[in-house]
Amino acid sequence: MDLIQLTEKEERPQAPKPGEVELRFSDRGVKELDYLLTHYPDRKSAMLPALWIAQREYGGNLPAEAVAEVAVRLGRSYAEVEGVATFYTMYHIRHAVGKHVIEVCTCIACALCGAYRIADYLKAKLGVDWGETTPDGTFTLEEVECLDACDRAPVLMVADEYIGPAAEKDVDTLIERLRNTEEPTTVRLADEVTQAQLHKTEQASAQD
Repeated sequence: MDLIQLTEKEERPQAPKPGEVELRFSDRGVKELDYLLTHYPDRKSAMLPALWIAQREYGGNLPAEAVAEVAVRLGRSYAEVEGVATFYTMYHIRHAVGKHVIEVCTCIACALCGAYRIADYLKAKLGVDWGETTPDGTFTLEEVECLDACDRAPVLMVADEYIGPAAEKDVDTLIERLRNTEEPTTVRLADEVTQAQLHKTEQASAQD
């Protein structure tokens, strides 16, 4: 009897072999991680902030090389770091994303207020479906669970910015603005989260 495949099989990133891990963190990233390590009782506890630094340092994504670098710097196994990174949707590890990730909430409040209509408009405007990236690498469209902004349903999110109640004209304005935004919002968000965890003196020292 043939087995029925319910979902598409995701190819798991291959871990770099021992001794082949290239450490690519900038001097600033290394300093930030060193400071953050002093905030925690052990290196393992700093895994989430270390992943944020890695996501910034690797251009808004966490390829296998980034996961391996975090594992090396924290003295953990690749599998352990990968397991943590794949648990949280805020880390872009399952597939590479574009410069800007547009998240569309489709939970009950947003769905009732037209989230799927807005999603269809976005799909048509960008020419992509859920989880896909535009050919120019600018936009990735993601369907997400509740963004905790039901009072603004239907709501979109880009980095730490909420857009809602979103109408088609808001989508047009957002797309145009992001097209003219040079810095990837995925990188900006990773940096903002990192800076929020550092003391002001540590932020200044890491910049030196």
